[in-house]
Amino acid sequence: MFEFATATRILFGEGTIGQAAPAAASLGTRALLVTGADTTRCAPLMRALHDTSLPFIPLAIAGEPTIQQIRSASECARDERCDLVIAMGGGSAIDAGKAIAAMLKNPGEPLDYLEVIGRGQPLERTPAPMIAIPTTAGTGSEVTRNAVLASPEHRVKASLRSAAMLPRLAVVDPELTLELPPAVTASTGLDALTQLIEPYVSRRANAMTDLYCREGMRCAAAALPKAYTNGADRAARRDMAWASLLGGLSLANAGLGAVHGFAAPVGGMFPAPHGAVCAAVLPYAIDVNIRALRQRAPESDALRRYDEVARLLTGNPQATAADAVEWTAEICRRLEIPPLRSYGVRPQDFDELAQKAAKASSMKANPIELTHDELMEIVTRAA
Repeated sequence: MFEFATATRILFGEGTIGQAAPAAASLGTRALLVTGADTTRCAPLMRALHDTSLPFIPLAIAGEPTIQQIRSASECARDERCDLVIAMGGGSAIDAGKAIAAMLKNPGEPLDYLEVIGRGQPLERTPAPMIAIPTTAGTGSEVTRNAVLASPEHRVKASLRSAAMLPRLAVVDPELTLELPPAVTASTGLDALTQLIEPYVSRRANAMTDLYCREGMRCAAAALPKAYTNGADRAARRDMAWASLLGGLSLANAGLGAVHGFAAPVGGMFPAPHGAVCAAVLPYAIDVNIRALRQRAPESDALRRYDEVARLLTGNPQATAADAVEWTAEICRRLEIPPLRSYGVRPQDFDELAQKAAKASSMKANPIELTHDELMEIVTRAA
């Protein structure tokens, strides 16, 4: 038995951004338009919203959203009588949009509902309708049920999570990713890949997410190097948008693992982009997981799954789990992923990061419970 939930409606393909404004007009009467700091790619949508006579209030959020930003934005949306949220941008903008839509309709403040550092209460009311339009191919946030918020005072990131937070509409238009620079293509693309590998070996993997993960890993392994080398490669961009969407569908229904367990504390303590952290940690988390499984759970199905991950990534039908470690390490080198130390992570931080990773919600689905020493090994090697 398993449960599967996703966005009410998904539009995928080149040019689908043209359908966003008419859809928005059918969902609300006044919109809050949440974007990242760079609003250039949002200009066509803004013009289309004007053409449909749907009033909207623009709100740019630079970087990853903080709890205080969500408080302020929710108050602004209420004051402006917004009944719809549209989020267009990377995963941070979409997470902000989902959180604002939730708080727009629910009493209290974000800490009432946040995991780990908050009270973790369930949402009392259905969030406002929300449209998610990704402009990167990585997070899959357009089809996930959580919003990651940073808490500078706690030096960590935590999720606001509910199935009710799934967007009413996800518009995935690969053309919006054509101008992404190579470094962003690399970090977001490796985040997408991680979000296909981790759900596949997760304790909560199911038959439906397995289908998505296999297809997504195959696509991403071939397309990511091409998109990195030539950002104008439309086929590669389309395949990466597809892989990212499949990763979002998978993680929302099967969970993640140790890589994302570290992503939250590292991103909360240091100015490190989420995707870059995932990429830096990925090969070492796979390696340590495989060794821990062989030592303490040699009968685990996750070991067979790591073998299949290797075959999907390499295209070699004889590949084994060790080849998955080698392949991920090599693509991180090829895509010039910086180590964690480039963001300020130092040996004196390792113990705190390992302790926080152990408590992260993402760690609950890791295929095996890792010891403190094993977590220390991952962060030491990634740094």
